[in-house]
Amino acid sequence: MQSRIDFYTASPEALKALIALEGSVNKLGLEPELLDLIKLRASQINGCAFCVDMHTTDARKKGVGERRLSGLTVWRETPFYTPRERAALAWTEAVTLISQTHAPDEDYTAMLGEFSEKEIVDLTLAITTINSWNRMAISFRKMPAA
Repeated sequence: MQSRIDFYTASPEALKALIALEGSVNKLGLEPELLDLIKLRASQINGCAFCVDMHTTDARKKGVGERRLSGLTVWRETPFYTPRERAALAWTEAVTLISQTHAPDEDYTAMLGEFSEKEIVDLTLAITTINSWNRMAISFRKMPAA
């Protein structure tokens, strides 16, 4: 696949805004490992090779185990995730596929059982942020390093 424009250098102002948003998301108080899992899961759903590679590497560096990483695509069928993580992963899928799911009530209800209202908003912002990164990387064919 041929890379397109380098969106990092083509519009520094746009990237500055997205980087600032990412920085804000990382300061909202959600667990770093939970953020890694939702970033990786959204990137898998969207088919963003660059982001899957980056977030897998980042998660490994932070100590996320191989079983949790490799099992993420089938998280519903594995015992590797906590109820809180399961609620976040379901919400990640619902928000990432919003045009298909319309954020189902059952996923929202599961979130209420595991997260405060603030955390739900914060998590939703984190999900929308990784979806923005995915859309930039996929649109411009950003490739992982060989």
